[in-house]
Amino acid sequence: MHELSVTESILNIVLKHAKAGNVQKVMGVNLRIGVLSDLENEWVQRYFDYLSKGTVAEGAVLKIERIPATMRCENCGQITTFNLQELEKDWKCLACNGESLTLVSGREYFIKNIEVM
Repeated sequence: MHELSVTESILNIVLKHAKAGNVQKVMGVNLRIGVLSDLENEWVQRYFDYLSKGTVAEGAVLKIERIPATMRCENCGQITTFNLQELEKDWKCLACNGESLTLVSGREYFIKNIEVM
């Protein structure tokens, strides 16, 4: 159900910008979602389809790009990007092998752009 509230927020932003730009039809929405986010692509699209019925965004396709996780080492300050497969292993700094890492990015989601007609 987490996807429902997030998708509703995304749709509200899309509709706000569509109205401000006097857009007739939203064809697609490009999203960037962090790999550590628990949002499932399929459910985000399903909820978007359901919520957007009767709006200018009805039928729009969500194109989701996954953002890798970025961690900062508390020992040496090195910032490292990890893909999902690397995150399934032990999280260690690639520079000093330290194990004290702080998440910088990877859980966020945002609208990159909106494709309109």
